[in-house]
Amino acid sequence: MGRWALDVAFMWRAVLTLGLVLLYYCFSIGITFYNKWLTKSFHFPLFMTMLHLAVIFLFSALSRALVQCSSHRARVVLSWTDYLRRVAPTALATALDVGLSNWSFLYITVSLYTMTKSSAVLFILIFSLIFKLEELRAALVLVVLLIAGGLFMFTYKSTQFNVEGFALVLGASFIGGIRWTLTQILLQKAELGLQNPIDTMFHLQPLMFLGLFPLFAVFEGLHLSTSEKIFRFQDAGLLLRVLGSLFLGGILAFGLGFSEFLLVSRTSSLTLSIAGIFKEVCTLLLAAHLLGDQISLLNWLGFALCLSGISLHVALKALHPRGDGAHKPLKGLGSNPDLELLLRTSQPEEEDNEEEYFVAQGSSDQPGHQPRNSAAPGPSGPPGKRGAWHLLSLASAST
Repeated sequence: MGRWALDVAFMWRAVLTLGLVLLYYCFSIGITFYNKWLTKSFHFPLFMTMLHLAVIFLFSALSRALVQCSSHRARVVLSWTDYLRRVAPTALATALDVGLSNWSFLYITVSLYTMTKSSAVLFILIFSLIFKLEELRAALVLVVLLIAGGLFMFTYKSTQFNVEGFALVLGASFIGGIRWTLTQILLQKAELGLQNPIDTMFHLQPLMFLGLFPLFAVFEGLHLSTSEKIFRFQDAGLLLRVLGSLFLGGILAFGLGFSEFLLVSRTSSLTLSIAGIFKEVCTLLLAAHLLGDQISLLNWLGFALCLSGISLHVALKALHPRGDGAHKPLKGLGSNPDLELLLRTSQPEEEDNEEEYFVAQGSSDQPGHQPRNSAAPGPSGPPGKRGAWHLLSLASAST
């Protein structure tokens, strides 16, 4: 009877994990192709991103209200000082990362976008070294060389290469390195109580919206104000279809962030990392089959080289999951009790993952996107070095 119960429990856990991975794939791959499809007819990616941010803020505020009514516990609300000093830099970097990523869809293919965004791990490693969040070691150098070499091979003599689009998405990857480094630093301020992704998204979206607005005003404001699709519309049906399409993208972005959270909290960050690697392969295969992206043998070899670098990083994280100086994060004020209402875990390891998980992306066209794991310092101890490895793996899964 005991053996049978264990087999049933194992099968149920396997089915649950597979279901969560498929849910994550649907949102992550879906929003990439959806944004590419939408930008073919709606040439205002920054406005699209800003509307996504508004939708995510709306859903996160609604979720907070529902959880607060269910738990009868006050939600965490940061003071203006903490909000502007500690959250604003992360929000600005996240807004630029997401905005430039969506902007690049006007010029480049999904395959080139996917490959270039994978290089975000390279920049995250570099900034982790600069900010001394990670120590220089031979394995890190090898990871950087594999990813950089793979990116060069993928873009070399590409028949569908576009300089402007490549520069935008590469710039987004570079800013993404700053974004995830700032995210880790923010996470180490465990007393802020933003370990819950819903609280994090709620606080990030307004500043992301404001940070992206100047860029939108300069490059799209005038054109959008004279566009018949929005402000000078003549067909109400067309306006409703456009707004509905943009709103659906915001729902996908919110779903991506929450599906990542579900996957990590019910399994582990390693599961998300591995799923992210296979997600890149699925995205490229679908881009070649559905959109007709032209990928040469050299490009595939470059992609394989890049994935080998990411896989090496994931393997290193799996072999060295915890550093000597790692501390368990402090529980956020009013942040963790509601996790029991959203989903329950039965193993202590999963509870640790649940407490540590952090979603810093507002829109996953963000891809992404993106979910982030880090080791926070104890009351007086230094931050755990393992935090950078968790953060890197989750960031690579969301790109």
